[in-house]
Amino acid sequence: MTATLERPTTTPGGLSLDEVERLGAELDAIRQDVLDSRGARDAAYIRRLVRAQRIIELGSRAVLMRSRSKSMWVLGTAGLSLAKILDNMEIGHNVLHGQWDWMHDPKIHSSTWEWDHVSPAAQWKKAHNETHHTYTNIIGQDNDLGYGIMRVDEEQEWKRRYLVQPAWNFVTACIFEYGIAMFDLDLGDHIRDKRNMSPEKRAEVRLTLAKARRQLGKDFVVYPALSGPAWRSTFAANATANLVRNLWSHSVIMCGHFPEGVSTFEQPELDEQETKGEWYVRQMLGSANISGSRLLHLMTGNLSHQIEHHIYPDLPSNRYYEIAPKVRAVFDRFGLDYNARPLVKQVGSAWHKVVRLSLPNGWLAETNRRNLVPQLRQLVRRPA
Repeated sequence: MTATLERPTTTPGGLSLDEVERLGAELDAIRQDVLDSRGARDAAYIRRLVRAQRIIELGSRAVLMRSRSKSMWVLGTAGLSLAKILDNMEIGHNVLHGQWDWMHDPKIHSSTWEWDHVSPAAQWKKAHNETHHTYTNIIGQDNDLGYGIMRVDEEQEWKRRYLVQPAWNFVTACIFEYGIAMFDLDLGDHIRDKRNMSPEKRAEVRLTLAKARRQLGKDFVVYPALSGPAWRSTFAANATANLVRNLWSHSVIMCGHFPEGVSTFEQPELDEQETKGEWYVRQMLGSANISGSRLLHLMTGNLSHQIEHHIYPDLPSNRYYEIAPKVRAVFDRFGLDYNARPLVKQVGSAWHKVVRLSLPNGWLAETNRRNLVPQLRQLVRRPA
């Protein structure tokens, strides 16, 4: 007997295959509009932002040279925190996605950019761009979903070790850049499975350790030394700025991937026959947005538009705000839930879910039950 593959007639969200393809065509049209219109104003935006970030960082470093003064310490620490957030979120994350490669500017290009982060750019691009954005919210394949250490869905078997999930999530938030580096290396899987590292993996680890040494040396040796008698306060300022950046980044990522109402999916292997429309639907149902001001969007790296980012990961981030109403209209036309709430509510929802899933099912109710969609549809094998 041979096996044939039979496609079901509906997909997540209760859409028919025909509806999914029409939805995909509408989203493709929105994408094409941006590609056709991007140009000088977009290039000016990112160049202006890179210049501003560097001025803020250099100015803050200079202020911290006099950081024994309390007011100067607060000013310098706040400025350095802002500079690190901008570097990681709106600049680094988006440049490394290739959002600005069309400019052909070697100074702002995914192949040449390095950021103020422990993860080497090339390693992060492989783990994030290739893995996360391909296997978005597929349990066991998307490391960004709970980072392989948390229970993220009711269907996962509960184990006692999940009781410490809230505490572990907080620790991860405090050291977020180091956690990302470890997750990108799949160190957790190697340790749990007692796997020996391949020569390639050992080379990746050495590269990450070298980057970590440079980051630690820069923030906790070089700049404190340059501050002379104020080295202790400069050391504390750098530690504080890194902590603020880590907590902020973690909160933004949690809001985009983990609040109540965001779907997770199960699939042993990515379906090779998944159409572009079906991929769009999975991104739409597996993401959530943060509503707020233009300043908030800037500070989140426009990942407050996580839905739009997951649908269009390589479009310039400054365009997400413009296309968000068009994307929401597509959700409405096809009866899908556009998950968007203010920052405080989204953070609260995400943390509630972390706590809820740390307990056996039924111990803590969902904060905002929605009409959750079925799991990602799978092809059904039937005898021919």
